[in-house]
Amino acid sequence: MKIKLLIFLSLLGTRTIGQEFPQTITKDSLFENISAEYAILDSAYGNLNRDEYPDLLIVFKKNNESEISDVIDNVVDRPLLIYLGKPDGKFSFVARNDKAVLCYDCGGIWGDPYEGLAIKNGYFTIEHYGGSAWRWSRYITFKYSEKDSKWYLHKDGGDSYHNSDPENVETNIKTVDDFGIIEFEVFEY
Repeated sequence: MKIKLLIFLSLLGTRTIGQEFPQTITKDSLFENISAEYAILDSAYGNLNRDEYPDLLIVFKKNNESEISDVIDNVVDRPLLIYLGKPDGKFSFVARNDKAVLCYDCGGIWGDPYEGLAIKNGYFTIEHYGGSAWRWSRYITFKYSEKDSKWYLHKDGGDSYHNSDPENVETNIKTVDDFGIIEFEVFEY
């Protein structure tokens, strides 16, 4: 049974509520590339490959990640899957990375560092924030290559500051000149 993407994702509590989506997607097609022990953590809808069809990013989390994740002994992955919109109004799965989204307890005392996803015309960014006395943000951005129809790491960086001196912010951003060419599927945070 097809479910309007708007209804399906809004029931899951994502930030896509209120957008009108021309595509439809089945729950089975979303989960055919991920095991049943996962649930949807977040999603974003936009233009990932610069064509005329809107696309979809979905971050999955293990159903019991808060109970089993341990940043030292048992890091629990959060898969990020890319689905491209097709002319027939459906989506097709094209790429997956299990190490692009920071883990549930990778944020230190702050807790879960995951903040969200952003898509803009062939780019997408995974946003994180965490820390304790030292606070930090991390924005991992991938860029679409029309040459080979893949996404590559474009920028990786963010800000840090001590909680007692929030006006003294240090920014550190690395680009392709620093880390070379890294495909989305093989990137590890």
